[in-house]
Amino acid sequence: MGARHLLTEQDIYLFREGTHASLFDELGCHLSKGGGATFAVWAPNAAKVSVIGDWNGWGAREDALAPRWDGSGIWEGSIAEVQHGQTYKYRIASRWNDFTAEKADPVGFFSESPPATGSRAWSLEWEWHDADWMASRGERNGLAAPISIYEAHLGSWRRQDGNFLNYRELAHQLAQYLKDTGFTHVELMPITEHPFYGSWGYQTTGYFAPTARYGTPQDLMYFVDHLHQNGIGVILDWVPSHFPTDAHGLIYFDGTHLYEHADARQGFHPEWNSAIFNYGRNEVRSFLISSALFWLKHYHIDGLRVDGVASMLYLDYARKAGEWIPNRFGGRENLEATDFLRELNKAVYRHHPDTTMIAEESTAWPMVSRPTDMGGLGFGMKWNMGWMHDTLAYFSKDPIYRRYNHGQLTFSLIYAFNENFVLPLSHDEVVYGKGALIGKMPGDDWKQYANLRAMFGYMWGHPGKKLLFMGGEFAQRREWTHDGELEWWVSSLPEHAGVQRLVRDLNAVYRSEPALHRIDFSQDGFEWLDVDNAEASVLAFLRKAGDSPPILVVSNLTPVPRHNYLIGVPKRGIWREVLNSDAREYGGAGWGNMGGVESVPVSTHGRVESVNLTLPPLSTVMLRWESHD
Repeated sequence: MGARHLLTEQDIYLFREGTHASLFDELGCHLSKGGGATFAVWAPNAAKVSVIGDWNGWGAREDALAPRWDGSGIWEGSIAEVQHGQTYKYRIASRWNDFTAEKADPVGFFSESPPATGSRAWSLEWEWHDADWMASRGERNGLAAPISIYEAHLGSWRRQDGNFLNYRELAHQLAQYLKDTGFTHVELMPITEHPFYGSWGYQTTGYFAPTARYGTPQDLMYFVDHLHQNGIGVILDWVPSHFPTDAHGLIYFDGTHLYEHADARQGFHPEWNSAIFNYGRNEVRSFLISSALFWLKHYHIDGLRVDGVASMLYLDYARKAGEWIPNRFGGRENLEATDFLRELNKAVYRHHPDTTMIAEESTAWPMVSRPTDMGGLGFGMKWNMGWMHDTLAYFSKDPIYRRYNHGQLTFSLIYAFNENFVLPLSHDEVVYGKGALIGKMPGDDWKQYANLRAMFGYMWGHPGKKLLFMGGEFAQRREWTHDGELEWWVSSLPEHAGVQRLVRDLNAVYRSEPALHRIDFSQDGFEWLDVDNAEASVLAFLRKAGDSPPILVVSNLTPVPRHNYLIGVPKRGIWREVLNSDAREYGGAGWGNMGGVESVPVSTHGRVESVNLTLPPLSTVMLRWESHD
């Protein structure tokens, strides 16, 4: 078996520089058209690297790779007997110690189904049928677009007789469900290969391999293709913040701490019991950037939600004094990680400008979603964790106490336009004893459902894109568990079905009214009308978008209906009620405004025109301005 140089000198330069964005074209196993396959793996501290697999009795015959002449640490070669679908690993012997290990391919395209851990020789050929989507997705993913994201865990969304559905079955059922409920995108909790199902995918070993639990790479391509053909975007939850210490994975890959820091104060995550990437090593940066772009290129993924960004930015994250190493200036900021994130975002937007990058970042780190040339991290959007905590804290309080906590709902507008925010009610809020969303609401059944509907109305009216974790849309009462499927049987019960219809209609109004989505990230799209009425727990604001009709959003967050409630409005005319969370079809009592009201020339809230409204108890109403003409 003779070695063949797969990488050019330019590839090696970019790899070492930390900017190579397509290592998946060079490293890993690539099947040859004439039969056999070529292999390349980075193992600079190895004394010997062999490929063991189905074709050679797992090492009964030697299939050794050869090190490249350029000192890059890449071993490569070709093996004529390899066939599509066969399983393999690298047997790596270190030159520094007695370490020998059998490792899965870091750039492997497919794996055995867990608990097996081998990589599989696999082709990524697929004939796509989503040209219409791809031609328009820049607009669909843009900051002015309506983006309503359904966060889903594929293994527990639906099952068949207790078993996982495959990607193709999920494609049809999920696409239809999302069309029915009106979500624009689905965000998949990590489907990168992971050995422990209970990690929900957040302990990734296969940064280029979709989990085999639900099918093959082509099955996942079918999933994305089908959703695109049905007008639904696909966002992938991606985890560059840490990786598990399973022996077949990246940890101690060539007998040294290759991907991770050697010092546990930098290389081990105490909260997640996992390893932390060495972002200062350029080859590791190239590996991660290539992983991100791999999903965008080969799977037509529309965006990445980057997990655990805060844990990457701070050297003392989840650590006590003495358990971390300051940066070269003595600070707690991880300078190498911030540099990596900027390079990552620049690479993504350079190669795929019509996609989006979303940061899960829980601190006040400045300019996360601002361009890198302004000093920002370069993400397109950022999760608004402050809004989420304050909103859930407010709505969990008995309404009698809400007058003392009014600021928890109004405070978010002080910083709402500092970043391009997504408003998340994610899986993190319905696990580990936190209970389901409906269970967080106070009072009897009627109050719980009314509160949840009012909260959803407030959320869909508030500036920012939307994200809701599966089950919340029909008020599942059971806390989410990855074992088993959602509590689908309750969705046919009247109160649950009412919440589901509300979410459907909120999505429809949100998508059809430019005022609710076009200017999400600027003060120009928002105006307070009634902000200080803590005593009545009422707030009212206007959403605007240029010449489009403005939308008036009013929330009454006590169980008392309020009649003849005057709200000053900026325009004379008819204000048509386009949504009322207390409507009977949602399970409400049916209080409302008979479809709309006409403004009157009464000065209120500093405006010369007012509308006289009936505010249903524990509700949010939305009204669209219409001209007299």
